[in-house]
Amino acid sequence: MVRIETKYHGEKELQEADILTFANGIPGFEGEKKFVLLAFPDNTVFYALQSVTTPELCFVVTDPFSFFLDYHVKIDDATIETLKIEKEEDVTLLSVLTVQDPFEKTTANLQAPVIINKKNQTGRQLILTGTPYETRHALFPAGVAKGE
Repeated sequence: MVRIETKYHGEKELQEADILTFANGIPGFEGEKKFVLLAFPDNTVFYALQSVTTPELCFVVTDPFSFFLDYHVKIDDATIETLKIEKEEDVTLLSVLTVQDPFEKTTANLQAPVIINKKNQTGRQLILTGTPYETRHALFPAGVAKGE
């Protein structure tokens, strides 16, 4: 068991098997190699990608396919090889959110998805090139944000 302090969940006790390893860190945080994915209470869409070593470092992430039905990502061969991905079912793909106040203005980074191989608990943030995706896509269409 590993005990960690988290940004949103207080102190948590983890199994070693729950820890995700990002061999190269995350862009901008290359020294951070160990993370854990924690669900937020009472929701099935948003998660905290929490650093195991730095309590303040936590990314709010979501499954982009829940919000962007036509989102399409081709994982490059280098990432498949690095993460030792064998089957599509082993992959969890997440988008990092920029949480805004009010929450309805929150955006998703579709240009740099986080790829996780659930089978071996390894991850990598993939920077997509040559796609229409940007770093700040509105999570909620304008009408939805106003409750229309």
